[in-house]
Amino acid sequence: MKIDNTLAAVVTGGASGLGRASAKALADAGVKVAIFDISEEAGETFAAEIGGVFCKVNILDEESVEAGFARARATHGQERVVVHCAVVAGGGKTVSFDKTTGGFKRMATEQIAKTAEGVFTASYRVAAIAALGMATAEPLNADGERGCIVFTSSAASQDGQIGQVAYGGGKGAVNAMVLPMARDLMDLGIRVNAILPGTFATPPMLRVKEMNEAVYEGLGRAVPFPKRLGNPDEFASFVLELVRNTYFNGQCIRLDGGIRMPPK
Repeated sequence: MKIDNTLAAVVTGGASGLGRASAKALADAGVKVAIFDISEEAGETFAAEIGGVFCKVNILDEESVEAGFARARATHGQERVVVHCAVVAGGGKTVSFDKTTGGFKRMATEQIAKTAEGVFTASYRVAAIAALGMATAEPLNADGERGCIVFTSSAASQDGQIGQVAYGGGKGAVNAMVLPMARDLMDLGIRVNAILPGTFATPPMLRVKEMNEAVYEGLGRAVPFPKRLGNPDEFASFVLELVRNTYFNGQCIRLDGGIRMPPK
């Protein structure tokens, strides 16, 4: 897919972290970008910076997501690129010690359900709504390509740590969805891939640095090479390659400096 000012893109979670970096990289390449985020002030400010449009979207709410796509399309036309970075997740051990009772407790099933909704179901929701719009668009090239969907999964989907049953399981479900969705959409010329980032210098990690720089530096040293956390711009660079390279399809690819997470 040729990346230029004829393309429109939607980036969820685009007001911060990996989504922000992806939105900026696309905009710098000339793409018309719509940012979906729950953070209105940050989203509006950043959208103005990159010449895009902000859509306040709650990925847990079907009507909110559909309204976001409607606003984005009214402004930029049919999106051909979707980068899904937004997530709503929780954590906890399957069974843990309860200091209050002196016994054991299990993580509530509701926590699993909430994370499944915010990770897996929301990913499907965003992708399916986008694909429905792309399906009737004119092909972009001789291959008949109509669009490209990039999910943000996680290295935790393959080597989740203690307390990541909900999150790792949800991201694992995203991985498992990639190939069948790519096959579902192959006759429409819509590609589907997922990036599995390792430890990146996103806002949650930067808060770790503020609280305990030694812990933050230790996280960087744990990466085989280069011995540092990933830069969001490196994630964004890979997003552009997945968009650009039409032969990438049905893939779940780690971007992690070679790290394999220990249990904790």
